[in-house]
Amino acid sequence: MGVAHHASYVPWLEIGRTELLRSTGVSYRTLEAHGVFLVIVKLDVRYRRPIRYDDVVEVRTRVVGGSRVKIEHEYELVVVERDGAAKEEAVAAAATTLACVDGEGRVKELPGWLVAEKGTGQ
Repeated sequence: MGVAHHASYVPWLEIGRTELLRSTGVSYRTLEAHGVFLVIVKLDVRYRRPIRYDDVVEVRTRVVGGSRVKIEHEYELVVVERDGAAKEEAVAAAATTLACVDGEGRVKELPGWLVAEKGTGQ
């Protein structure tokens, strides 16, 4: 059909979260080494327009809330280039809630430095 499968969007969201974390100077590997694991407990994706093969897509990720044990993100997937031409077309929006768990899967508090401020993102 010439379009990205809807399931492809979910890994792109993960990349957005991983890069947002990396921009703070911490890798996800470092989190796990300290016994901090973030698991998705809620995922919502709203598809507006298809992403076509060879489109260049930007995943805009930001923290919008949370609590002592969870982080909420919002995402906007934007086609920034199609057929070699610059473009700015929002094609999907998404939201996730991640819970912090230990190595045994039990809920635990987020490290203080990871308790995010609303609206931070890239």
